[in-house]
Amino acid sequence: MIRSVLVANRGEIARRVFRTCRDLGIRTVAVHSDADADAPFVQEADIAVPLPGNTAAETYLRGDLVIAAAKAAGADAIHPGYGFLSENADFARQVAEAGLTWIGPTPESIEAMGSKIRAKELMAAAGVPILEVDPAKAEARDFPLLVKASAGGGGRGMRVVETPADLERELAAATAEAESAFGDGTVFVEPYLPTARHVEVQVVADTHGTTWILGDRDCSIQRRHQKVVEEAPAPNLSDATREVLHTAARDAAEAVDYVGAGTVEFLVDGDRPFFLEMNTRLQVEHPVTEAVFGVDLVAAQIAVAEGRELGEPPAGPTGHSIEVRLYAEDAADDWSPQTGVLRAFETPDSVRVDSAVESGSVVSHFYDPMIAKVVAYGADRHQAIRVLDDALRRTRLHGLVTNRDLLRGVLADDEFAAGNVHTALLGERIDAWTAPRLTEAQRDRLVLAGALAEARASSTAGVLGRFPTAYRNVTSQPRTRHYVLDGQEVEAVYTGSIRGLASEVADVVSAEPHRVVLRVEGVDETYRVDVGEGWVDVDGPHGAADLIPVPAFVDPADVVAEGSLLAPMPATVTSVAVEVGQRVAKGETVLVLEAMKMQHTLAAPTAGVITEIDVATGQQVESGAVLAVIESEQDQK
Repeated sequence: MIRSVLVANRGEIARRVFRTCRDLGIRTVAVHSDADADAPFVQEADIAVPLPGNTAAETYLRGDLVIAAAKAAGADAIHPGYGFLSENADFARQVAEAGLTWIGPTPESIEAMGSKIRAKELMAAAGVPILEVDPAKAEARDFPLLVKASAGGGGRGMRVVETPADLERELAAATAEAESAFGDGTVFVEPYLPTARHVEVQVVADTHGTTWILGDRDCSIQRRHQKVVEEAPAPNLSDATREVLHTAARDAAEAVDYVGAGTVEFLVDGDRPFFLEMNTRLQVEHPVTEAVFGVDLVAAQIAVAEGRELGEPPAGPTGHSIEVRLYAEDAADDWSPQTGVLRAFETPDSVRVDSAVESGSVVSHFYDPMIAKVVAYGADRHQAIRVLDDALRRTRLHGLVTNRDLLRGVLADDEFAAGNVHTALLGERIDAWTAPRLTEAQRDRLVLAGALAEARASSTAGVLGRFPTAYRNVTSQPRTRHYVLDGQEVEAVYTGSIRGLASEVADVVSAEPHRVVLRVEGVDETYRVDVGEGWVDVDGPHGAADLIPVPAFVDPADVVAEGSLLAPMPATVTSVAVEVGQRVAKGETVLVLEAMKMQHTLAAPTAGVITEIDVATGQQVESGAVLAVIESEQDQK
């Protein structure tokens, strides 16, 4: 019997496993890096063991340290979560050799299916259609191609190659990224089917010969080959195709005597399914399967690890469930990851939220930018969409740019509502899905509410409290407050007198430091406002705004040289491709950064000469740091 579980992972999956452990009366143990010392998952564990260092390579990927932590904490089992060491057969063996229970499939199954190359060989031998291309023999007609990491997933080590001329470069980039993320740079190549669907099947098997097939999930809405929206069951699948998928998944599991929870993934092109891979672990999107089958997959994993029988599979699926991944990233700025303090994160009770963060959490550049999964359930797909969109609208989320508006754009799309999805849909609709959701009038009211609350907060203290907010003895000019909102400067204009506050934007019903009520054409709108040093957060009936007050005077120290290439995020410099005095063309690579396990190439914004290089390979830089300075050809003239 398992009495104490160490989770060899972090963030939301650690919290998710802890939740089931508490339900089962099992003691929980966390391991954490220095960067995660104050993270919510660490605080929730019964015992926490620090692993010195910040990066995954120094901490969560060190199997020896994790096993030593388990022994030190008195744990008798290890749950790997997903990512990191979850599909590392050597680690699974080491756990067993240390006398601990491994909550996962056997090392042999991991080796057979954990390598995507080996898995394809097994499935081809079993008669399951696969996709493959020998890169050494690829011809122009074979393109586009997709380069993938053999040892991992989540879009890392994955590159679309449009032309033969790009193949060598993209193979090298994918290899480097896979090595960094998974410790294994092995990659392979397959045909790229941009309009196919990504459908997967959940399996759970025990050591007594029972295999559950818990339906299917659609994961076709993806950015950079990483899933963004997942749902169960997969919409618009024919019964015949669904049966083929479920049978192939069962065959795949039984071919390797699979034990535990796993997922068999397919590309479905029309009605033709092709085997992609088998993930020998719990998936990020497992909550949607739990919702429609009424099952706890982590509890099932623990039961299997204890040697118990699964019994009869649960009935289902019933209803529909949709999950969206909430990322700290700017979808409108090439998906650049965002770091810093998440000032507010509050969600309604109508949805399930598996989160890595809470209000006040710090999002660092060391790990994946996903901060939470928001999961809705409905009697049917339309109800699930409606519940999820409403929950996202009502979520209080401030301090970092996120993909929330993109997710709401997906849910509002007619093609998505009809279930007509494929892996290229996000790329086709990105402009529409990231377009501003607020009208200019709605935005102006958010800004006005922020300005009024900020003014009330500053006028309620000390001697100023005896005067009306924004009061002027002689009213010659209105008050004007400037802010930066979504990278653009906006303003609020209002007046104050003995009779109160007024604005042409809306009638001011009331204004307090944390609550403002505006009246528009006889309709009252309530705004919640929080004011801090250097920020004003506003939530209203139509949306939210993070306002940054514009100072009246600019500090000369904040001015950087013209032509400066700035770090878009906190990151580590992985390579410097130029030197001082070198002439570069527009678009030529200057540096490569790594943040949140992804590599980001910074190119010259203009043709010119490198006059300064302020960083070196291996150096960590903060967001906004000057990396290099380019004197443009125009400036030279």
